Amino acid sequence: MNISRASVLLIIGGLLVTAQAKSAEQPRAFYQGKTLQIVVGFEAGGGYDAYARLIGRTLSKHIPGNPTIVVQNKPGAGSRVAANWLFNLAPRDGTVIGSVVQSTPMDQIFQELGVMYDATRFNWIGNPIVDNLVSITSRQSGLRSMDMVQSRGGLICGSSGAGPTVMFANAIGKLLSTDVRVVSGYPGVTSITLAMQRNEVNCNAGQAWSSMKATMSQLMRGGQLNVLVQWGTDLDPDISSVTGHDVPLILSYARSDTDRRALRLLASTSPLSRPLVAPPGLPPERIAVLRQAFDRTMSDPAFLDDAKRSGMDVKPISGAAIQTLVDSVVQSSPEDIAAALRLAQ
Repeated sequence: MNISRASVLLIIGGLLVTAQAKSAEQPRAFYQGKTLQIVVGFEAGGGYDAYARLIGRTLSKHIPGNPTIVVQNKPGAGSRVAANWLFNLAPRDGTVIGSVVQSTPMDQIFQELGVMYDATRFNWIGNPIVDNLVSITSRQSGLRSMDMVQSRGGLICGSSGAGPTVMFANAIGKLLSTDVRVVSGYPGVTSITLAMQRNEVNCNAGQAWSSMKATMSQLMRGGQLNVLVQWGTDLDPDISSVTGHDVPLILSYARSDTDRRALRLLASTSPLSRPLVAPPGLPPERIAVLRQAFDRTMSDPAFLDDAKRSGMDVKPISGAAIQTLVDSVVQSSPEDIAAALRLAQ
């Protein structure tokens, strides 16, 4: 039986359409009726928690099958508890993602205690806000600038035990050759802020600027907090604009080219800010679904209105871009890692 070329093309076209329809239906069939869990490595009320919950209110709309989304907090060791759980124990099917500290790859290259993951093997989904971090003090500390910290000393920084709240505090002490102490054991920024109000500590050395605006606006308006310095590779003019005075970049306190490279490495993960990450070993099509859902959420008018009402900035970066950044941090030169370690520990 002879079949015309046109008939063959029609048959092939029909098969392709059928295959595409089945491919589109697979994620819907998987996620329909399921729960997607977002595990936050810090306590409720802080910036990581706030952004995870903000995303969670819209993300399901852009996932085929529209799963129920539940945000759960798993604080501990600067989110290492959550990161280790996600890497080693969490289901690897796309039903669990998490939000972990932005210094996750940095903690790995510094071989910090308790790290049991390879940041390059995580599947990074995206980050809703790219911004600098700031080091802040309480009003009652009387330490309103880096110059005052250098001349007086006495900086006592609360910390969750890992990440920027430790590394940045130690670096300030060494750069300024002054007394800086770190008090660990707080489950997150919310507890550190309360400790600052109770005068247990007088500093948070690693506070995300966007989260500060979203969760500490009342304290800022009341003049309860001082912003000393910002951490990033470039100045964020919004920080000086909102605070009403010039807030210097940490790079201006480098004492040498070695210091400058070390500080750039310490600040290199600021684009991660509030990342969403999935465990390793997910099927590629599941990763694609989650990344696409994140990207679509970031431009969803309902999501952007929700963020505006909550006083939360949105300046996203894609999961693929984060994956590249994480790889570059983990592959940093031994010399730069050693220099950064000398400042951060």
